[in-house]
Amino acid sequence: MNFKLIFAAAALLATQSFAIAGIGGHYAPIAGTTLKKADRESLKNTNGNLQFSHGDFSGLQGFGFKAWIDILPFVDVEATFNIQFASYNATLWARKNPVETLTNPTAVLDEADYKRIPLEIELGGTPFAKATPKYISMNADLSVTKPFSIPLFPIRPYVGGGLTIHWNTFVLNKAFVEKVVADAYGETAIVEHLTDSDFGEKLARKVVDYAKDEGLTKSIGIHLLAGVRFKLPIIPIAAYANVKCYLGGDYDSDIDAGNFAFEIGGGFAL
Repeated sequence: MNFKLIFAAAALLATQSFAIAGIGGHYAPIAGTTLKKADRESLKNTNGNLQFSHGDFSGLQGFGFKAWIDILPFVDVEATFNIQFASYNATLWARKNPVETLTNPTAVLDEADYKRIPLEIELGGTPFAKATPKYISMNADLSVTKPFSIPLFPIRPYVGGGLTIHWNTFVLNKAFVEKVVADAYGETAIVEHLTDSDFGEKLARKVVDYAKDEGLTKSIGIHLLAGVRFKLPIIPIAAYANVKCYLGGDYDSDIDAGNFAFEIGGGFAL
């Protein structure tokens, strides 16, 4: 048996196998972020002629990018940008016979009495003409971590934390649609339009137009993390896995934000 070769291999693994620096990409889901379903409910000042509902989701899918520096004494530094998202449906319900409802505002109406108008966002310049609304959460993390060495194993566990900047979209909900109605028609003037046979479609287009112009909510929070990087000596490729706990940040009132995100990926490391 070639003992020199064995000792050389052991010595190679015993040397620091971490990288000077690296860059990579990863899969980045968030567990626990939810949107509750909103059942059909009448918009105010429409006498039951217009109703709104939206669907739900649980958890966000996503991806991200990371750059890290391991050569600093005592600590490592990493910067991460993640994008997470989920789809939900949003629907405007227009009364098929609005005159009857205006005559009898207390009438109890079934779903069959309404025309269902899905609210879809037009995505110009993409392969898809329209899509259901999306909830999108983006964050940029700057982390400082304390690494640990495990002799004879080419892995680098670490714990740490840092600063997070959040950007989140709004939820297309009943309050938003009512805001569009009030802005476009006035809170009382809308009654004059309710008997138009195509008023539901007109309002749906206005809601979509307003939604496309809505901006992102920006906020600042912190995060804690634990993770591990794996890199064989000499080979300029590394893999990593992180779990992060986010604290703080502002979200739409309809969103129940999950605190835990995961990052599993790899990249180039020198």
